[in-house]
Amino acid sequence: MPPTARPRPPSVERLLAAVRPRLGDASPDREAVLTVARDVIAVERAHLQANGRTDPRALDELAEAVVARLAEADRGWTDGLVPVINATGVIVHTNLGRAPWPREAIEAARVAAGQPLLLELDRGTGRRGRRYRAAEDALVALTGAEDALVTNNNAAAVALAVGLAGRGGGVAVSRGELIEIGGGVRVPEIVRRAGERLVEVGTTNRTRTSDFEAAIVDGRARVVLRVHRSNFRLEGFTEDPEPAELAALAHAHGAIVVDDLGSGALLDTARFGLAHEPMPRERLLAGADLVTFSGDKLVGGPQAGLIVGRADLVARLRKDPLARAMRPDKVALAAVAATLALYRAGRATSAIPVWRQIAVSGEALRTRANALAAGLAARVVPIESTIGGGSLPGETLPSFGLAIAGSAERLLAALRHGSPSVVGRIADGSVVLDLRTVEPERDGDLATAVRRAVETVGRRR
Repeated sequence: MPPTARPRPPSVERLLAAVRPRLGDASPDREAVLTVARDVIAVERAHLQANGRTDPRALDELAEAVVARLAEADRGWTDGLVPVINATGVIVHTNLGRAPWPREAIEAARVAAGQPLLLELDRGTGRRGRRYRAAEDALVALTGAEDALVTNNNAAAVALAVGLAGRGGGVAVSRGELIEIGGGVRVPEIVRRAGERLVEVGTTNRTRTSDFEAAIVDGRARVVLRVHRSNFRLEGFTEDPEPAELAALAHAHGAIVVDDLGSGALLDTARFGLAHEPMPRERLLAGADLVTFSGDKLVGGPQAGLIVGRADLVARLRKDPLARAMRPDKVALAAVAATLALYRAGRATSAIPVWRQIAVSGEALRTRANALAAGLAARVVPIESTIGGGSLPGETLPSFGLAIAGSAERLLAALRHGSPSVVGRIADGSVVLDLRTVEPERDGDLATAVRRAVETVGRRR
């Protein structure tokens, strides 16, 4: 009696024949379908062999598995990109992607991404011209700089700027400014990775202009790097050199002053009840040769490093071989330009989400909170919002939010897993949703999400 034949999956060709009618007009490339079909058959064969199964899946079932895998691959770009309502009260939330873009920047990015542009082509001559300059021209107008350059982030901007010291050249930094920017990136490492020699001066809490003098006068330091302590506060028995005084000393001996402002601010934060954040224009007027700052923090646009200052130095940075590795693409450039245009048009506090959230009044937030609480099992509570993103440490803005009683951890998790997803915080044993960081047009969505989350937690008791 012949042995019983071992069950086998169908051939690749039979499976492909069953898949094709299911794909319709928008059929993927044959190679992509073939790869998935082979994977499905390989998995089926492994299951038959490992489990001793005698009932292979039907051809139609395998064909549906191929179609499902192709659809899953088509949606793969959305993994992790879950839109959320930020109700944390942290305006520039690093874990939530930092600054939400203005609508104008989003539209500029869409146009730039979807079609060819005159990126490096001169419209008049038809020949290669300057790379798209709208963002850099706007920076010049907003800061009073002679020229500007956009890089892919501020760490890149700093690394490029300190390279002006020349290979192995000295970069003098106060010990009180040898800070960690974030994500484990530290100023001393940036200097060293740029190929320069770090020259530490002063002490952690007190550094004077005279502390820089020896290193500058004897030529050990060709660049003076000032780093704004934007992500922490140093208080007590402290002293920092006056920017203008330090710049005068450096220039008298041929050294270059680079001022890294980190977050950067193109509007005076003191207007909104916050501590004054140093502005690029101020530091240039105080003698800095170059000022660097971020595009995705207080500027309120996409991730970028912004360099403003002397035209001759910016020209040298453009020619640096590393500049190409640090160059943003057309989409980022277009979005940065659109964001900066809003400052020039005087619309920053109404059109840029970061500044709109900073500028909104406490009374407006209380009115919204009362309206929402009326339809929810929630209390209106006064709270404090923060800027976040390593900006204005210790500074807060008075705000109002909703406090929801119940199992706080479970409710917070239900809000995160809901649709829409909501991220809040826990205070005094309750989930608190800060309305400063929730755009008014999302109030209805927020109310819906809260109701669903409360129901979900209630069903699980």
